[in-house]
Amino acid sequence: MKRAANALLAASMMAAVAPWAAPAFAKDKITFAAAVFAEAGRGDRVKAWIQSFNTSQDKVEVEPIAIPFSSLANTVFTQMGGGGGPDLIRFDQTDFFAAIPSGRLLPLNDMIDDKAYDFLGPDRFMKVKDVRYGLLFDTTGYALLYNKDILPEPPKDFDSFLAAAKEKTKDGTFGYAYRATMAERAGFWQDLCNYVFGFGGRWSDKDGKLTLNSPDVIKGVTAYKQVYDAGVTPKGADAATYRRMFWEGKIAMNIDNGGVAAIFHQNAPQLPFAAAPSPFPDKAQGLIMTALVVNANTKHKDAASTFIKWAYAPENQKSLQAAMGTGVGTKLAMSAEEQAKQPWLKVYEEQMQNALPQLVMGHEGKTPEIQQIVLEQVLKVLLENADPKEAMDRAQLLVERRVLR
Repeated sequence: MKRAANALLAASMMAAVAPWAAPAFAKDKITFAAAVFAEAGRGDRVKAWIQSFNTSQDKVEVEPIAIPFSSLANTVFTQMGGGGGPDLIRFDQTDFFAAIPSGRLLPLNDMIDDKAYDFLGPDRFMKVKDVRYGLLFDTTGYALLYNKDILPEPPKDFDSFLAAAKEKTKDGTFGYAYRATMAERAGFWQDLCNYVFGFGGRWSDKDGKLTLNSPDVIKGVTAYKQVYDAGVTPKGADAATYRRMFWEGKIAMNIDNGGVAAIFHQNAPQLPFAAAPSPFPDKAQGLIMTALVVNANTKHKDAASTFIKWAYAPENQKSLQAAMGTGVGTKLAMSAEEQAKQPWLKVYEEQMQNALPQLVMGHEGKTPEIQQIVLEQVLKVLLENADPKEAMDRAQLLVERRVLR
C-alpha cells in the first residue's frame, strides 16, 4: 500500500510540474542505400540534400546508408532475399533489371501518378509491361565533347568527324580518345554501344530476339574499327588518363557522358569545352541511369511515398541536379543565365530523349556474359583485322550456344 501511494504521489508531482507536457513521437525512420553516399564530394552533397528533406518533415526521416558500388548489389540482394534490406535503394541499370523478376521491388503504380510529373524520355525504362518498378534518380546520356581552342566547330557527321580527328592528331595532341582494351571492359562496352546505336544497330529487337550480327550492328563495329585504324587515339590509355589529357588540352574530341562534362565544369572552369550531338547517323546513344526503388519488404510504404513525392517536386529535383552534377528524373526549366553558365546541360538533356540502356534488352541479366563474347570478337576485328561480319556472326552463334541455351 505504501509503495502504491508513493507511486501515485510521484505521478501527481510530475503532472503538477509539467501539466502542459505532450508525449514525444519519434519520426518514422526509413533507410536509403546508395553507392553515391560513399563518394567524396558528391556523396556529401547528396546527403545534405536528404538532410533538407529531414529538416522539412515532422513525421518521416531518411537515413542514408553508404555502400560501395562494388558490393552494393550483393549486399542488398542478400538482405532482400532474407526478408530485410533498406527501404529505398539506388540501383544502377543492370541491378535494377535483375531485381525485377525476383519480386524484390515494390510496384509503384499506386504511388506515382505519371501525369503529375514531366519525366525525361528514359523514364520509359522504369516500367516493365506497364508496371512501374522505379524512378530515374540520376541519368545522363552521351554527347561529343570538344575543345574549342583546338576545334572551334564540332563535326556534324561521321566523315567530317574522322577527318577532323586526323587533322588534329599532331605534335602530342590527339584528335579523339576511346576505350578498346579488356582491361576496361565496362568502358569498352559503353563506347562500343555508342557506335552501334549511332549507326542504327541494336543488340536485340523489340521482342528480345538477339541481333548481334544485324547489318546495322556490323556498320557500328566497322566504324569503330575505322577510328582505331586512323591512329587518332592514344591507344591503350584508360579513361582516367585520356580524360586528364582532354583536361590538359591534349585531346580535341571525346564522346563521353554528362557526368564527365560536370567534372570538367566544376574542376577545370578554365577549360574551353563545349558539347554537341554525337556525329553519327542515328540520334540514339548510350544511357547511364540509376533507379530509385522501394524494397518490397519495406514496412514503411507511406514514409517512402512521402520522401519520393518530395524528391520529385521541381525545386527538389533542381537541387538534386546541382548535387549530382548530372540529369535527374524530370525535365527542368533553366533560366537564360543558367544555360549560359552550363550550356552543355541542354545538349545532354536533348540527347537523353533518344538514349538507350547499354544492355541487351530482353536479356538484361545476361548482358555481362554477352558483353564478354562480343568484345572478344570486336578485339579480333581491331587487332587481327578479322572481318566485322564474320566476327559478329561468330558472336551471335557463341551467345546462342553458351549463354541463351
